Amino acid sequence: MIQHSNNPNDYPTLLAIWEASVRATHDFLTEEKINEIKQIMQEGKIFSTVDIYFFQVDESTKVGFIGLSKDKIEMLFILPSFRGKGVGAALTKFAVSQKDIRKVDVNEQNKQAVGFYKKMGFNVVKRNPLDSQGNPFPILEMEII
Repeated sequence: MIQHSNNPNDYPTLLAIWEASVRATHDFLTEEKINEIKQIMQEGKIFSTVDIYFFQVDESTKVGFIGLSKDKIEMLFILPSFRGKGVGAALTKFAVSQKDIRKVDVNEQNKQAVGFYKKMGFNVVKRNPLDSQGNPFPILEMEII
C-alpha cells in the first residue's frame, strides 16, 4: 500500500530507512561520508523539499519510500529485508504512472540502482563526474523517453 506523507513526525522513520538502505547498497561510501550525509539530511530538512510516498505492508509498518519533485525521482530507499520483493518497482511504477515522473539521477557506482532503473525503462542521457555536493561520485541522469 502506498501512502503520501510529508508529516515531520515521519522523518525519523525516513532517516532510518535511508540509512539502512544506504549501508546495504552504497558500498562506495565511507562511514565518515555516510555520517556526513546523514547530518546534512537531518539539518537540511531534505525530506521537506520533496513529496514523500511510503510503501507500507500494513497500517503501521513502513518498509520503503520515494521522494518526488515536480518531474523527478529525488530519492528511493527500501529496507534491506524488503529489497527484491517489488517495493521499489511498485513505488517507481506509481511515480511514473500516477505522477508522470520521467527522470532520476543515480550514483554510477551503485550498479544495482542503475540496473534497476534500466529495468524500469529509464535510459542514461548524461553523465556528471561529480555529485551535487561536488564529491567524486559520478551521477547518471536517466530518463524515460
